[in-house]
Amino acid sequence: MPQEGTEDAELARRIAAAGERVDSAAESELYRRLAPRVRLYGLRHLRDPHAAHDLVQQVLLTTLERLRKGELREPDKIASFVLGMCRMTVLEIRRGGWRREQLLDAHGATESYEAPEPLVLDPARLTKCLEGLAERERSVVALSFLAEKPGEAVASDLGLSAGNVRVIRHRALAKLRDCMGAAP
Repeated sequence: MPQEGTEDAELARRIAAAGERVDSAAESELYRRLAPRVRLYGLRHLRDPHAAHDLVQQVLLTTLERLRKGELREPDKIASFVLGMCRMTVLEIRRGGWRREQLLDAHGATESYEAPEPLVLDPARLTKCLEGLAERERSVVALSFLAEKPGEAVASDLGLSAGNVRVIRHRALAKLRDCMGAAP
């Protein structure tokens, strides 16, 4: 009777040999064999059943992808590769948790989020500000935002380059911001 590791290695070689063609039977069997081991590793080191389940999915998906691409140099050592992947993935999970805790300690956790008050524009002031723009600036703003045309279409309509339209629009919006923020 062959050893269990030998059978795992044979399955890994079959998956690697299949290449682009997927050997579903071999992949399913290898997953069935390795998943309980990875789950136990996750339970022991992460102490959370959900995290252990996520570890199984992540490690075995990566393993199967690498086998399919032929990136595993030694398919005979599939169990060692999976153990190493478990170790590295758990370290990354812990490192991410540590970073998250550090950020929360440094910046504090907020209990709730309050949405800002919606911005209410004064239509009369906006009309006055738009009238204060040069004709070309007003045309670019109107075509860009009222007609919802992309920069290239605005450029074509006005006989300008797309770069020129971007510059005109940028400057016109700055003027509008200044005008709308000024006292009446």
